[in-house]
Amino acid sequence: MRHNKKFNHLGRKSAHRKSMLANMAISLIQHKRITTTLAKAKALRVYVEPLLTKSKEDTTNSRRTVFSYLQNKEAVTELFQNISQKIADRPGGYTRILKTGLRLGDNAEMCIIELVDYNENMLKEKATKKAARTRRSSASKKADAVPVAAAPAKKAVAAKEEVKEEAPVVEEAVAEEAPVVEEAPVAEETPAEEEKAE
Repeated sequence: MRHNKKFNHLGRKSAHRKSMLANMAISLIQHKRITTTLAKAKALRVYVEPLLTKSKEDTTNSRRTVFSYLQNKEAVTELFQNISQKIADRPGGYTRILKTGLRLGDNAEMCIIELVDYNENMLKEKATKKAARTRRSSASKKADAVPVAAAPAKKAVAAKEEVKEEAPVVEEAVAEEAPVVEEAPVAEETPAEEEKAE
């Protein structure tokens, strides 16, 4: 019975499956990126990430443990010398799976599996996005809030003073226009008187 055995058998016997995953892990460590099917990539991620975590601690025991899985001295050396330095501060999630579409022959889902810290293009994009975005702490918000609250009060007082200064000007203009309005009806009365005279 296979109760609660959730890993993908990949259509292979256990010895074939272990050998295939070890070969794929060696290729991933050496080349930093490989193209494979989605099912194999997901199985490889489960296989290789514990090995990458083990490589963070460079001891004889961890080297022997990783070698028992990979059986390749060059891959173990690359893993412990170079890769472990890059992933030292990352708390897991060392690999990324990028889907690339369907395979032409059998319509299998294809993907690229890569080590996250070795994709220079994505690292540059992430660095530019972080540089553009800024955050403020709550203390600076409180400090900014006080002058902002005082500024509208000062503006309101200044606006009232301007209105007081402008108000007499408006009254003077009305006073000057008032005689003009009075003269206009006189001008209108004159034609009316002429009409009566005729």
